[in-house]
Formats: sequence, C-alpha cells, structure tokens
Amino acid sequence: MDSYLIQVNDHGDHAPVLDVHLKTNGNSISLGKVKGRKPRWAVRASEMSKKTFNPVRAIVDSMKVEPNPKKAMISLSLGDPTVFGNLPTNDEVTRAMKEALDSGRYNGYAPSVGYQSCREAVAAYYNCPEAPLEAQDVILTSGCSQAIELALAVLANPGQNILVPRPGFSLYKTLALSMGIEVKLYNLLPEKAWEIDLEHLESLVDEKTACLIVNNPSNPCGSVFSKSHLQKILAVASRQCVPVLADEIYGDMVFADCKYEPIATLSTNVPILSCGGLAKRWLVPGWRMGWILIHDRRDIFGNEIRDGLVRLSQRILGPCTIVQGALERILHQTPPEFYHNTLSILKSNADLCYAALSAIPGLQPVRPAGAMYLMVEIEMEHFPEFENDVEFTERLISEQSVFCLPATCFEYPNFFRVVITVPEEMILEACSRIQEFCEMHYQGAEGAQDLECDK
Repeated sequence: MDSYLIQVNDHGDHAPVLDVHLKTNGNSISLGKVKGRKPRWAVRASEMSKKTFNPVRAIVDSMKVEPNPKKAMISLSLGDPTVFGNLPTNDEVTRAMKEALDSGRYNGYAPSVGYQSCREAVAAYYNCPEAPLEAQDVILTSGCSQAIELALAVLANPGQNILVPRPGFSLYKTLALSMGIEVKLYNLLPEKAWEIDLEHLESLVDEKTACLIVNNPSNPCGSVFSKSHLQKILAVASRQCVPVLADEIYGDMVFADCKYEPIATLSTNVPILSCGGLAKRWLVPGWRMGWILIHDRRDIFGNEIRDGLVRLSQRILGPCTIVQGALERILHQTPPEFYHNTLSILKSNADLCYAALSAIPGLQPVRPAGAMYLMVEIEMEHFPEFENDVEFTERLISEQSVFCLPATCFEYPNFFRVVITVPEEMILEACSRIQEFCEMHYQGAEGAQDLECDK
C-alpha cells in the first residue's frame, strides 16, 4: 500500500516549504522540496507606464520659476486655440452639437470605428480624384492623438523603429517608446523653411524601419511643404518601401500665399495613413474627434492593416457619439468665411510677431506659412549667461512673465516656440517684453568674449 508524507517547514518570514515523500512498495522516494506561495502585496507600475515619457511635461515641470508679480502672465506656450476666447468655433458647429444632443439618438454605443453615416461624411469631405476615399477607408478615433496611436500600433512592432521629424511634435516619441518602438530623428532645415533633410532621412532607413511620420503643416514649425518637396519625400518612401503616417491635423490651415497639398494626393504607390480631426481647424480640441484615412492605391496594406485598425479601435469602443451625431453637419455646413476669418487672424498675428522678433538683436525667427506656431532661434553666443534655451525661457518667465516653450521640448535646442493664437494686443505686449529682456541680456561679440573669459 502506497503512503505519502508531506512535511511543512515554516521559517518565519520565508515562504513555507513543502517536503514531499512518496512511499511505495516499502521504498521511500523524495520528490524534493516545493516552495509554497505566501501571499503578500507587491503592486508595481507596468513596464509600459514606466516607459511612457512626455518630454514637454518633463521639461516644463522642471522649470521651477515664478513669474514677475509686477507683470501679468502671458502664455505663448499652449497649442490650444480656445484658451483666450478670441477664436471661438462657428455657431453652426455649436448648433450641430446641440441638436445632436437634444435628439436623444446618440446616447448609446456606436461601432468602434464610428457610425457608418459619419464615416461616409468624412470620406465625402476628403474624397478627390487624386486620392479617392470610401467609408471603409475611414476609422473614427478619439482625437487625432488616438489616430496617431492606432496608426503607430498597427504599423510597428516592439523592436522596430519609426522616422520622426526634428523638431517635431513630442507625442510621437511618447507613444512609440511606450510601445517599445525605437525613434530615429530626421532633421528639418530652418534655413530652408523647415524642409526635410532628405539625404539624412534616407540614411536612417534600415530593415527595421516600420514607417515615416510626416507632419504637414508642422507643429512646432508652422511650416508648409511645397508640392515638389512632398514628391521628393514620397520618392524616398517609395525607394525604401516605407509607408507614411501623415499627421495632417493642421491640414488646410495655411496662409493665403501658400497652398496645402495632402500628401496622399501626390502618391501613386506609397501607402499612407493620414491622421486628422476637428481639433484645430474647427477650434474644438476638447471634443476629441479624429480620424484615420487609409490611402492604399496599390493594395499594399491589403486587408491586414485595415483589419488591424478595426481590432485596435475596439480597445476603447470608439469616439464620443454625440460629436459623431454632429459631424456630418460640422463638415458640410460650416461656412467658408469661418475658416477664412480664423486664418486671417493667425496670419496677422504671425506677421506681427515675425516682424517684431526679427528686429530684436540675438533672435532669428523663421517665418511661418501655416498652423499656429512660429519658431525662433536664440543666438546663444550673444546670451552667454544662459546655458541653453531652457534657462533662457525660464528667465523670460521670471523677469517678464512671458512663457514660451523651449524647443528642447521638440528635440531642437537653442530655439523657442511661440503660439500665435493669442489676441493681437497680447502678441504685441509679449514681443515688447521679449525685446526688453533681450536688450537687458544681449552681449555683442566683445562683451560675450569677456564674459566667457571671466568664467
């Protein structure tokens, strides 16, 4: 008859050990010592959360400075056009939302990719002979940021890499690193109105490159690529067989002397996921309505990428249904003069800001052609008391109560970004204070040299 002996050895704080013996046919066989589990709390943040890092927040949160109490704060840092109330959305947009809410028809779940009628409305709005679209080519998302997240998630695996502009929107890196995707930064050229350094771009491509991110019009640069430059970008992507993730949230937000070309309209073979939304052009970033437009004329994506996007969209079950209920009317009934008036204000502010900052010794602004931003180079050799752009902008806050984002946030040191959506009088006052600040700290060639020698 077989018998079993189980001995428990409990040594205080250590996990209990089970010493198991099996006795069969008179022979004793030891099965060894098996550790039991002593339950204890061990809740830790996930690796994904630890890898999630927003450089803008990290840099801004580290700027431990107080504004000058004698001067009202002017923030030129936040890319939210609604902050100061001078750029309200159109009444037609607001009415569409109210009617969608009052109808009671949009209180339940929608398909995770969005209502079919809404996908049809977006497809109809962006459809053109050069880049045809149908409803099946549209995935609705919770803002453009989720569109970018889904596009990255469907195109890239952990261990692969993506090509990202420098300077560029920090969210690309934040999302990629959290997914275990490597980021390779390609250079934009300020002396060429922020065109891409195409040779540098192509040199970064390898067998692990999953996609190329093209942001046009640009945040933070306010630049708009010409048709010929976009064609050269597509030529690189075509040669290297790399799909494009196009961040076009500022699409059509270009000034009168410039033309916006959706990159998909110029592509004959490169597959493109174009990300957009209501946030900027319709001035409602808090409504969180975005989309992905799938352009795949040669069927390179095939069903695999489409099906992958559908599956990924099911993680949060789609964007706000009330905004979806208003979407068709927003897209097709917002009057053209609303867009025109918004761009007129932005263009006027851009011109005022560019002219004012161009006259300040030690600063070199780059003229924008669209979006809501302007980048300014700091000639650091003329401000030797500051180590870098972060220190420069910190002191600008503490002395003049003007807050501009240091371009280190965008991987581009010794520049700062100005948001041009603020009211005109605030733009002028901010530029006046920046001039006063620079005149206070500017050192000519000899003065800067003397200061260096004193260090």
